[in-house]
This record gives sequence, structure tokens and C-alpha cells, in this order.
Amino acid sequence: MLAETRAPGGTKALPPAGPPRAGERLGGPAGRAVALAAGTLLLCAIAALSLFAGVGQASPTRIIESLLAGPGAAEGTVSTIVYDMRLPRMLTAVIVGAALGVAGAIMQALISNPLADPGILGVNSGAGLAVVIAVGAIGLVSFERYVWFALAGALLVSLVVYALSLTIGRGSPLTVLLAGVAISAVLTGISTALAILDPARFNALRGWMSGTVAGRDLATIGQGGVVILCGIVVAACFARPLAQLALGDETAQSLGVRVDATRFGAAIAIMLLAGGATALAGPILFVGLMVPHLARLLAGQRLGWSLAFSAIAGAMLVLVADIAGRFLIPPGEAPAGLLTALIGAPVLALLARGGREGEPG
Repeated sequence: MLAETRAPGGTKALPPAGPPRAGERLGGPAGRAVALAAGTLLLCAIAALSLFAGVGQASPTRIIESLLAGPGAAEGTVSTIVYDMRLPRMLTAVIVGAALGVAGAIMQALISNPLADPGILGVNSGAGLAVVIAVGAIGLVSFERYVWFALAGALLVSLVVYALSLTIGRGSPLTVLLAGVAISAVLTGISTALAILDPARFNALRGWMSGTVAGRDLATIGQGGVVILCGIVVAACFARPLAQLALGDETAQSLGVRVDATRFGAAIAIMLLAGGATALAGPILFVGLMVPHLARLLAGQRLGWSLAFSAIAGAMLVLVADIAGRFLIPPGEAPAGLLTALIGAPVLALLARGGREGEPG
């Protein structure tokens, strides 16, 4: 941490200029816009690839013919593979990945913790437990009913995590991380126990509990997409004041920021994003941890740009994980949540080690 220096007249002097930040190397807003456009094109290419990747008996030529014909005109096995299986899971992966990426960026900014992630800190597990109770115990099997339980569970755990960050988490980001991991483990354990106690009732949730983007129809994806889109809009509205909160409450208030309203808006955004994503695909971990760090390498500390890059990177991560999972354990498939965990666990260890080394001894 740079020591504060003062000029001879007593005014605060700026620290010496260092190497340009990663976001500055892109050449300002124009460079970041070009990088964002390139990322969007890459995402589109990966999304198109996902329509051709799988073990189904469908040649690329027949898939292209089916896509050109449209869902109404195309019939047969290839149409079923494209429109009932691969297209829905591609859309689910993109929507869920974008939601988790933005939720992670908002949460890291809200509690000023670079290790924050809705999955690791239990927000996804809270939403997941609420869905398990709604579907398995109450019998609410339609998305438009149990999504409200997911949102409530995500909001409740988000408020608990935020309270922990203001109390025990002031000394070290790792303290909040450990508390969140404990919360997540307890909630996941309760969900698993409920499924084991009544396997017949909870059988339909087994695949969902592993974190998979497969098995959703377009109507359900559309409903979940509306919830997540609302979360992204809320996050975008509060990005600027939330970034100013990093300067401290008093400074932010002097800039016209409504501190309590900003924090409440950020919590609502996390609720909509994490709750909607979990309702669609189950608890998927580490996406919200990894992609905000990559986004900050490109956008610097500009939260608005970070949210945009986090959405693109999160969508790509979940989509690539889903594509890889189709070939990992043939003839079966590995859920996307397993692949993100395999990637994210080492990343978490490296970030946690870096955070510990940076603490004062």
C-alpha cells in the first residue's frame, strides 16, 4: 500500500505514476468497446459450436438444414436434437452464466471482498434449498411458482452475508469466505438430506441439484430470462453509485449517493440474478468468483464496464463447461456445475493465498 505523501504547501500529493492498468491499456472507452464487441463475437461463435457438439446422431449438414428450416418446418430426430435439446441448453448456459458473472461482480463490489461469489458464500445454496422445499415438500413443480422461493432464499442469505461482512469480515476477506463456505455447506447438506429421506418425491431434482443446464424447455428459459434480465437492469442502474461507495460512505454521500438505497438495490440485483440462475440450472459454483477478476483485467476498476465483461465471460465459461461435459465421461455427460468447480477450486485457492499474503502480519 502506497504511503501518503504531501506537497511542500501541505496539500496531498498524488502517488508517483506507475505502469498503466490493464483497463487503460485498452485505449480508453473505445478500446474497451472493441474488446467487448470481440468478446461478444467469440461468445456467439461458441454458442454456435454448442449446437454441433454432442453424441447425438446428427451431422453438421443436417443440423444446418434444420436450423435454416426452422422449428416449425423441421421434423425428425435432428430437429428434436437441435430444438428440444441443444438450443435450450445453449440458451440456458448463456443466460445462467451471464447472471452469475454479474452477480459475482456486484457482490464483490458490495462487500468489498475480491473472494466473494454467490455460490461460495451460500447465496446459490439458499436459493437451492428454497427450491427443494418448494418442489419436493410443497409440490410446486412449475417454474413461475418455485422461482419466488429461489428469490427469497437468495435474498435472505445475501442479507446474512452482508451483515457478516460488516461485522466479522472487517478484519479479513477470508473470514467472510469461511463463514460463507460454512453457510453453503449447511444449506447444501439440508437439501441433500431432504432428497435422501424421500427419494421418490425428490427424484426429479437430482440432476438439477448437480448444476446442469440441460432439460429446460424454451418457455421455462423465457421465464427465467425475464427474471435475470430484470436483475441485470437493476445492477446496471446501481453500478455507478455502488462504485462510488468504495470511496467510503461519507465521500459517497458528498457525491450525492444514497448509501442505503444503493446497498438495497445491489442486494435486489444479487437476489434476482443468483436466484433466477439457480432456479434455472441449480447451484453452479465459482463462476461469480472467477469472471469478475478477468473483467477487471480488461475494464480496470470501472464497475459498469466490469459488469458487461463479467456477463460475457460468465456466459462463455458456463457454455464451454457444458460443451466439455458432453464428452468428459462418454456415453454419459458431466454437469456444467462439476466443470466450473474443477476450474474454480484452484482459482479460489490462489486468490485466497494472495489475499492472506497481503494481510498485515
